[in-house]
Amino acid sequence: MPISKFNRTVIEAAITGFQQQKVEIDTQIAELRAMLSGNGSGPAFTAPEGPARKRHKMSAAARKRMSLAQKARYAKMRGGTQQPAPAPAPAKKKRRISEEGMRRIVAATKKRWAAVRAAQKAATAPKRKLSAATRAKFAANLKKARAAKAAKAKAAMKAA
Repeated sequence: MPISKFNRTVIEAAITGFQQQKVEIDTQIAELRAMLSGNGSGPAFTAPEGPARKRHKMSAAARKRMSLAQKARYAKMRGGTQQPAPAPAPAKKKRRISEEGMRRIVAATKKRWAAVRAAQKAATAPKRKLSAATRAKFAANLKKARAAKAAKAKAAMKAA
């Protein structure tokens, strides 16, 4: 699609305007960098890079102690009283399945897998083989059906 003279001038004017805006933005960025670094020529201020410190992992108990200590300091600063730390809940005893329950689960699992295997075996069971006499009957019936179909097609051709 050719560009008309009017469209061409509009596009060129837009390009000129954007280039002017780019120059103004670059000037403002340079001024801001000069403010950060203290002079107009150097790069902006960057934090000195030191060796990366290895992070230490804290246990949950240590984090809990720190939390309680901070809460105590905050309560003291507010002038209020510190709330007593909640007593830890007694550990729940793990539940274990009885031997009878385990036997029932094992029996049910074996029963399900036996059903799955039986279904697979039934799906892959070999097909029945036909006797020679039965195969001969099928072949004769197939020949009769094909002959009837051909005769019908021939009659349709004569009628047309």
